[in-house]
Amino acid sequence: MFITFEGPDGSGKTTVSKAVMERLVNEGYPCRYTREPGGSEIAEQIRDVILDPKNTAMDARTEALLYAASRRQHLVEIILPALENGIHVISDRFIDSSLAYQGCGRNIGIEEVYRINEFAIESYMPEHTIYLSVSAEEGLKRIQDRKFLDRLDQESIEFHHRVWEGYQKVVSRYQDRMIVIDAERPVEEVIEEAYQKVKGLLDGH
Repeated sequence: MFITFEGPDGSGKTTVSKAVMERLVNEGYPCRYTREPGGSEIAEQIRDVILDPKNTAMDARTEALLYAASRRQHLVEIILPALENGIHVISDRFIDSSLAYQGCGRNIGIEEVYRINEFAIESYMPEHTIYLSVSAEEGLKRIQDRKFLDRLDQESIEFHHRVWEGYQKVVSRYQDRMIVIDAERPVEEVIEEAYQKVKGLLDGH
């Protein structure tokens, strides 16, 4: 199965998805953890360009295209080979992030960004998505403690509000595969609920 974790900055995606992955592996589930942008050597190089705080001149459509390029490489080099070998893939972000961040955060439009990504992933979508729900204000408050804030972390509160609104549209659009979890609770509770949901999906596969 291909399962993704999504949510605004500060929702705890990385912490929660890694914790869930670790528990599943310890219990013998064949799983691979990966992330976006990045995941493979070429995709990680594109990630560095996208998130470098010095790249303030980057055009919004350039950003969207770079994310799609990174995603394409990630898909063909990491995700599909793992699935073909009977390994479940858990990814920290995938296409939904682009729809929310570039489609709404950058005001390009969800449909426009989807079309860019449709070419990149050939309509290959995750089977299930764990969406960690957190407000823009709470998310930004949490990331202030990070030692390094990338180019998108440093965007305005207005940008992050648009991203949050974008995610609401994405969750509604793909509600058949979305599992929404309240991520404003203590992280231990969020990890436990996410683990139970993912384990249930794998057991029922």
